[in-house]
Amino acid sequence: MKRQTAILGAPGAGKGTQAQQVCAQLNLEHLSTGDLLRAAVAAGSSAGLQAKNFMDAGNLVPDEVVFGVLFERLGNESSRTAKSDGYMLDGFPRNRVQAEELDRRLSEAAPSSQAQTLDVVVDICVPDERIVARLTGRRICKGCGRNYHVEFVKPKQDGVCDDCGGELYQRSDDTESVVMERLSVYHEQTAPLEVYYKEQGILVTVDGDRAVETVTQAVLDALSGNNVAGLS
Repeated sequence: MKRQTAILGAPGAGKGTQAQQVCAQLNLEHLSTGDLLRAAVAAGSSAGLQAKNFMDAGNLVPDEVVFGVLFERLGNESSRTAKSDGYMLDGFPRNRVQAEELDRRLSEAAPSSQAQTLDVVVDICVPDERIVARLTGRRICKGCGRNYHVEFVKPKQDGVCDDCGGELYQRSDDTESVVMERLSVYHEQTAPLEVYYKEQGILVTVDGDRAVETVTQAVLDALSGNNVAGLS
């Protein structure tokens, strides 16, 4: 049976990086709803055309359309999902309503003899103060887009890209006030989600405030069911 997993984490917790690393090692499809929406629009699929109407108008894509795009991908036999050993949802679901709807649709899509939901949900946990330091210290090159950090990945010359000599800048959504607001919204939405998956017995928390490689190994252990330090 293929793995059906999800990874949660606040903005800046590193869930995207971890999802990429883990999916590559376990031959899982990395399913980010943002990427799926853009791909569906580019492909001109039925669900993609619905999504495009909302995206072109600058509006949030409704849950019904997001689910349509997701299950269109999961049901596409020619996609990489069909050739992989399962998938990992990245940053989705975002709230309990979406989680309950996801479970309902997964159960409906499974063979009648077996109800199917997610196998494991991994929650990458990083203290808010560390996330603020990560995101507010991020700098991006205006020329080539390379990422730097004032503490962790410094350029050879302050404010100048090593690769192209472009000017480094701070994104408007990387200021402390914006980051704190994003964290507040995340915690408000995700607290009920953590309880929901904990009640199902499938939530595993991983300490994300460590080296990338260490966190990756902890996530791999979580997906294999190993009980090691860093998991709970």
